[in-house]
Amino acid sequence: MGEKGGFIKYERESIHYRALDERLADWKEVYQPLPLVNIKTQAARCMDCGVPFCHSGCPLGNLIPEWNDLAYRDDWRDAIERLHATNNFPEFTGRLCPAPCEGACVLGINAPPVSIKAIEVTIIDRAFAEGWVAPMPPATKTGKKVAVVGSGPAGLAAAQQLTRAGHDVVVFERAGRPGGLLRYGIPEFKMEKRILDRRLDQMRAEGTEFRCNANIGENVVVSDLRNEFDVIVLAGGSTIPRDLPVPGRDLKGIHFAMDYLTSSNKVQEGTLSEPEITAHDKNVIIIGGGDTGADCLGTVHRQGALSVHQLEIMPRPPEERALGNPWPLWPLIFRTSAAHEEGGERVFSVATDDFVGDEDQNVRTLRGREVEMVMRDGRPSFEPVPGTEFDLKADLVLLAMGFAGPQRNGLLEQLGVEIDARGNVKRDDNWMTNVPGVFVAGDMGRGQSLIVWAIAEGRSAAAAVDRHLMGETLLPAPLRP
Repeated sequence: MGEKGGFIKYERESIHYRALDERLADWKEVYQPLPLVNIKTQAARCMDCGVPFCHSGCPLGNLIPEWNDLAYRDDWRDAIERLHATNNFPEFTGRLCPAPCEGACVLGINAPPVSIKAIEVTIIDRAFAEGWVAPMPPATKTGKKVAVVGSGPAGLAAAQQLTRAGHDVVVFERAGRPGGLLRYGIPEFKMEKRILDRRLDQMRAEGTEFRCNANIGENVVVSDLRNEFDVIVLAGGSTIPRDLPVPGRDLKGIHFAMDYLTSSNKVQEGTLSEPEITAHDKNVIIIGGGDTGADCLGTVHRQGALSVHQLEIMPRPPEERALGNPWPLWPLIFRTSAAHEEGGERVFSVATDDFVGDEDQNVRTLRGREVEMVMRDGRPSFEPVPGTEFDLKADLVLLAMGFAGPQRNGLLEQLGVEIDARGNVKRDDNWMTNVPGVFVAGDMGRGQSLIVWAIAEGRSAAAAVDRHLMGETLLPAPLRP
């Protein structure tokens, strides 16, 4: 372990945020990294448990106590080797993952857990700064060709693993640039795109090819793909947004969150000069209290909204774990993100009844009411509370209620893959669909989930593909479907 008794001696400290007035004036990352000496102190809090539950909390099986100890000992070169052994992209997870590993930290039973996420991102950023993250092209080539459809975290992880195994890998992306959700869904203030681009540069140098503006099933013929490649890996994500079918939904000014975030991100990368959807001088309502809603909230602040309300149908979570939510389960507690600190009003236990517009069919009012969550047959039901009706001004409404599965028409229909009961692509114990040689990884097969699950699934699917092509594999597989 790092320092004997460090978990008793030192208090938890996480990465800080830049000052409010400073970060609201630009689109740069909100984080204020801790000095290395502080990170070493945080690494000293790791208990080097006999049974490190942080391993099971992390879908990637990250060797957390090992790189915590190496960071404490100032051995950053070995620390990044241990981190990269299980995670292709710690610079993504260190910024974007909600850190289920911290929820499972043994220290978290009765004290604040180790700041694992802060240590992780410090290790990888130090490694990039020192030039330790270099391309790792394969020593030999297999002559096998693999198509990866989708360039989000699952597709990128699968592609990098398969390229390093010696296969010729082409990643197909229907958007103009690779990265998927990492580029078009995650705001610049949460992860600057230079972080993504430097990793893509490494992948290109290793031999991975990216073909953008390639929408398989539309401008790329599925049969051509099957003829050109030995294997296809589907990693297109869960892209159908959940809608809100209430009266007035068709009014102008009501948009899906991802359309709004994509427009803003294209402005930041220079593709658009002005956003197609803007919150400037508008009364904004965000429906949905998850990470996507928070991403919308931070974007709305930077665009200069007049007012912002974020509505959530679920009740406000408790400040501490409830009795039915014991360690090491993910703690279902009230959380405040950087975007929430920046302003806006969060409203819990409310549902939308309808939208009201003006004579030009622009949305102007959201009408809703409070609800009470009750359990019926083991499932939550939301009952209206009489006499709690309310109206809110609304010039822009953003629907951030999650996703209902992958797009069916086009690629999936033409391939003929089966869909499971949850609306995702069905797969067997080897990550293969019912179509021989067609595999699936990430949200397209799992359903909407976390970035860390996507990377883990991409790595595991890559091992299955390599075994399918070569009869055996040395690639690690942290997960089973």
